[in-house]
Amino acid sequence: MDILESIVKEFKSVECIRAIALGGSSASHYDDSISDFDLYVYTDGAVDVEKRRGIAEKFAENFEVDNNFFENGDEWILRGTKKGIDIMYRSPEWIESQIERVWENYGASVGYSTCFIYNVKNSEILYDPKNWYASLQEKVSGDYPQQLAKNIIDKNLPLIYGKMAATFTEQITNAVKRNDFVSVNHRISAFLASYFDVIFALNKQLHPGEKRLIRFAEDNCKILPKNFEENINKLLFSPVEQKEHALNNIIVNLKEIYKL
Repeated sequence: MDILESIVKEFKSVECIRAIALGGSSASHYDDSISDFDLYVYTDGAVDVEKRRGIAEKFAENFEVDNNFFENGDEWILRGTKKGIDIMYRSPEWIESQIERVWENYGASVGYSTCFIYNVKNSEILYDPKNWYASLQEKVSGDYPQQLAKNIIDKNLPLIYGKMAATFTEQITNAVKRNDFVSVNHRISAFLASYFDVIFALNKQLHPGEKRLIRFAEDNCKILPKNFEENINKLLFSPVEQKEHALNNIIVNLKEIYKL
């Protein structure tokens, strides 16, 4: 897109920038009319805030520079389009460490284990003069490691169902009994984070992040539990007294595919 080319051209003048990539749903073709552009700027040093502000003023009708809510970044609303753009500044060493921890050393997390690997692999390179980012993509382009899949399942499955009282399932059940609706929703979110991590690991698919997970799983996973989308919707949208039944169905059907 012309606007992105113009933005990247401005950033090219900043000496410490090593690479720029377009990620998120725009790069993976899961975007829609309200999707933002996600730009990942990899830099060997801090980009001057006033320089960032000057670039924003050229393209944005409204913007916030140097916010640090999740990671350092800028948020714009592009002039004349109402399209959002999120610019995230990352160090090369940080993303290299994520690849090493997860892809090379098979490190699992509680939910979202491989989302940064997915981000690197599926981003579109917009600026990469020394082919550094291309080398990262090459590094994660091989087959999904069997040991990584095993480690993700071993870490997350006991939180879905297991012998310990601290499973997300047990916590949801207790929250339902207490009519604690905030806790119910909080625990369901945690349950689903681990649940999708297991689903993607079973299928050796990288985790795409937090959006459109049902659609992504149905498009890309050959092994899915019976009544996959139906049971998730029942868990999310049914009255609180019916959530335990929906949860039990999800677990029963997950156990069935885990035995394959």
